[in-house]
Amino acid sequence: MTPIEVLLLAIGLLSLLGFLGFALVSLREKHHRASRLSFLFALLSSLLFAVLLVSPGLVQSIALAIIGVGSVAAIILFFLPSGKKVTPSPPPVKRVDERTIMFARARLEPGTPNFEAYYRDHPEHKSLDESFRQNPGLLEPGALFFNQKLAASPQGDFFLTESLRDAVDGPVSETKKVVEPPDQMTDFIKKLAIYHGARDVGVCRLQSYHIYSHIGRGSGEYGEEITLDHQFAVAFTVEMSHKMVNTGPRMPAVMESARQYAEAGKIAVALAAAIRAMGYPARAHIDGNYRVIAPLVAKDVGLGEIGRMGLLMTPSLGPRVRLAVVTTNLPLVEDQAAWYPEMIDFCSSCKKCAQACPSQAIPFGDRQEYADGTFRWKIDPDRCYTYWTRVGTDCGRCMAVCPYAHADNLMHNLIRLGVAHSHNFRRAAYWMDDLFYGKKPLPHSPPDWIQPL
Repeated sequence: MTPIEVLLLAIGLLSLLGFLGFALVSLREKHHRASRLSFLFALLSSLLFAVLLVSPGLVQSIALAIIGVGSVAAIILFFLPSGKKVTPSPPPVKRVDERTIMFARARLEPGTPNFEAYYRDHPEHKSLDESFRQNPGLLEPGALFFNQKLAASPQGDFFLTESLRDAVDGPVSETKKVVEPPDQMTDFIKKLAIYHGARDVGVCRLQSYHIYSHIGRGSGEYGEEITLDHQFAVAFTVEMSHKMVNTGPRMPAVMESARQYAEAGKIAVALAAAIRAMGYPARAHIDGNYRVIAPLVAKDVGLGEIGRMGLLMTPSLGPRVRLAVVTTNLPLVEDQAAWYPEMIDFCSSCKKCAQACPSQAIPFGDRQEYADGTFRWKIDPDRCYTYWTRVGTDCGRCMAVCPYAHADNLMHNLIRLGVAHSHNFRRAAYWMDDLFYGKKPLPHSPPDWIQPL
């Protein structure tokens, strides 16, 4: 064989192995469209290089030149940083009243003083809330995707999370106080959280805008003004199963959501109790019993950005995480403020979550400036939650289709690396995601042990 034929054979084999590898990974992930296309491209590339190997030398030389020029152009275009300017959002200039959020309003019971007082002060919410109260409800019989056997799992996890409500705070040890340099203690606290099951952990100073202004859920008196004099906040993520999330909006998705809320709650409660045992006040902030807005804290500790769908987007898992926070006066060291403009840039062009949202709650347009001083996308929580009450699950379709939320493996991590580095690569990545997975992918079938649905 001539040197040119050897090169063409090597390139052909690499192409074949690449497409076959992608096809097998996609098949394991139940991305059947991506798997079929990859097998097709593997076949076509094999035929193309087979033809080239029996072509005249001039044709082979021209083909090799085209491949070489194309490869160099791709490297320049996709791997060199580009100068796309992305403006960060300023922090909020005012606090949020927890009573106004959808989850607090959903807990109001008709005929009670709190119900009457809230809608007297916020009549703009009454007709919207009356509409979702006509639906069966989350995990309730009569909802579109309700399955009594599967609903038992999230009901059990929510029971566990609720049982932790009164364990978020407690007495501080008075007999001992661990004194250690803040940098060493910070490292220990982070590793302790990871030891208990956290995925990523960060620390920041607690800011006023992190804290709800009034109690809307959880322990304490409804409507009471919130004061939280802790200095530091520790935020962490837990990973949600790729296989379970991809079934959303069907029941397995809410099974995984509830399970990870419970996991995050257990970690936060244990971490806060450990800090109190070391002689410092600490409070866990878990599902249904927050005093802080967990995504804002997680953003400020450097775990990610708030994306188009209104959820925290992490660099390695996208929105496929659940959060919890521990606030404390234990002397810690803040993490250096992180800013991920590539994630905002990606979300600006990729509208996959908005296209797939069954309730059309996610905006298609650009980020907007709001009265709280922030510059962001804002979902319609009324549309979103009302859909939940119709189907009986917390949906998660936006998480399932997000290109950032693909499985954590070598193939997808190489794509994430390119996305983090280049504006041009980001454009190519979401276009290729549409090609291989579809603009509006269908929900996956659940794992075998859940069948039949």
